[in-house]
Amino acid sequence: MGVFTQIAGLIISLSFLVFTHELGHYMFARIFKTRVDKFYLFFNPGFSLIRMKRFNGRSHFSFFSKEAPASWAEHPEKTEWGLGWLPLGGYCSINGMVDETTSADELPSEPQSYEFRAKPAWQRFFIIVGGVLTNFISAIVIYAAILFIWGKEEIPLSNATFGLQFSDVALSAGFEDGDKIVSVDGKTTEKMSDLVMMMLLDDTKEVTVNRNGELIEIPIPSDFDQQVLASGDNTFITYNFPFVIAEISNSTPASNAGLETGDSIVSINGNTYISFFGFQRELRTNKNQEVTLELYRNHRRIEKTVQLDDSGLLGVRPKGPFDLLPTEKIEYSFFASIPAGIQTGVGQLKNYVKQFKLIATKEGVKQLGGFGTIGSIFPKTWNWEMFWGMTAFLAIILAFMNILPIPALDGGYILFILVEMITRRKPSDKFIGYANMIGLSLLIILVLYANGMDILRWIGK
Repeated sequence: MGVFTQIAGLIISLSFLVFTHELGHYMFARIFKTRVDKFYLFFNPGFSLIRMKRFNGRSHFSFFSKEAPASWAEHPEKTEWGLGWLPLGGYCSINGMVDETTSADELPSEPQSYEFRAKPAWQRFFIIVGGVLTNFISAIVIYAAILFIWGKEEIPLSNATFGLQFSDVALSAGFEDGDKIVSVDGKTTEKMSDLVMMMLLDDTKEVTVNRNGELIEIPIPSDFDQQVLASGDNTFITYNFPFVIAEISNSTPASNAGLETGDSIVSINGNTYISFFGFQRELRTNKNQEVTLELYRNHRRIEKTVQLDDSGLLGVRPKGPFDLLPTEKIEYSFFASIPAGIQTGVGQLKNYVKQFKLIATKEGVKQLGGFGTIGSIFPKTWNWEMFWGMTAFLAIILAFMNILPIPALDGGYILFILVEMITRRKPSDKFIGYANMIGLSLLIILVLYANGMDILRWIGK
């Protein structure tokens, strides 16, 4: 069920983002009295699940049809609204615009006043930029709503009672599990997210840690970001926390041994560990063996003998850092959430622009992913706060990617319009059509590559 929940989250999120993006184009087109021939959620090659056009004072529907009813052609000024069957996007077909739905040869020889190509450059600019603008505004609204409804809860780095846990790449750089971060290049930070961004994107030279009461300076390799990308480990640094059982699955080593929720495990075969991660490593070294666990239950220290299987796992879900470490939560009123939402949206955009430089690197290209990668970041159990948080972040990504000056994307059209404004010469419709074909071909290759990488990672598991 976890995978199906992720797939559902991905489809619903992308549907919302595509709808709001195309709605931005639609609204500005109608503001400037430009006809919109079709507005579709999902693509409809071959046939449409639903078609609707409103004329003569009523709504007319067509279901599972290859083409719209012939009578609808008598009302070309009305928009056909539809739902396709291929949930990979959607489109807003603007009359007189050369795009993926209309070629230059399909346009009449003389531009009509209601066509996109007949509008002044500044109006066409806003029609095109409307999609990106709507996505960014959507992200801000969502962030504001999240802060208003759920607030913001974080674990300050100063509250990392058990220190931090590091990946192999970070350990090889000189960190040790349990280290507490004091400063990064002399700057203090209280947020884990800021710490990660600084170490990956800001060319960090040195990190100072508190190790058992002693301040130690750790030089960071110049290619640290590339090492992290090459490792494929998305969390090269996280909070250490003790091993306390939150949930036990049926018919697992833990349930068979009589472990209970709330048990706090403190040692394995006499070896004491401070954090959950230490226990996890030790358990995996004892696959298919019998181990003795020492644990606290209701303030009493007891022993349990557990027969592990070939996975080396107990079959439990541990309590996480937000359950065990001191947190700080900020509540927002309705009016306070608005500027906080704007600040969050702008901050996320700045961070993503910084991260984008990693994609152009050797290791960054290897880490590109398609729908599988995007879907994997959605939670396996439905969580509205996480769903809307991911949707807002994807809205930021969609806005940024679409503004890139690549033909077939909104940024390509914007580039052509800006060139026209500067030179006072409009590129021909055929030139725009050829440029879009090239851009679209490159985008298809990129999508195939990204999804192909997903398949290779899946096969390699």
